[in-house]
Amino acid sequence: MSVKFDQRYLEMAAVWAKNSYCKRRQVGALIVKDKMIISDGYNGTPSGFENVCEDESGATKPYVLHAEANAITKVAKSGNSSEGATLYVTASPCMECSKLIIQSGIKRVVYRDEYRLTDGIDLLRRAGIAVEKVD
Repeated sequence: MSVKFDQRYLEMAAVWAKNSYCKRRQVGALIVKDKMIISDGYNGTPSGFENVCEDESGATKPYVLHAEANAITKVAKSGNSSEGATLYVTASPCMECSKLIIQSGIKRVVYRDEYRLTDGIDLLRRAGIAVEKVD
């Protein structure tokens, strides 16, 4: 995939992140396979929960799903396969999401913003997944 396409898909993920009702950080993700978007996600609470991500003190509630987890579970529910796909995400994946990425068969991750911890990115590279930061 060309850098131009990577940038466009990241821009689309950034627009999708605006659907998040989280106040601290809005993150968007797209799963692309054969130049086709097969899933999308943004951070938020599970289906059927109130649309509030933070508690009274401003801390993120423990059951908030990350954008990557939402996109991966959505593609699983759809019956599509993410095997060999690329994940575009506005923030680099955390450790928990990286485990899901590995298990889902995604082969490439393109992200924009650095997360404060790099253990997720380190795990992806260790698993042989191509990881690229694109501004």
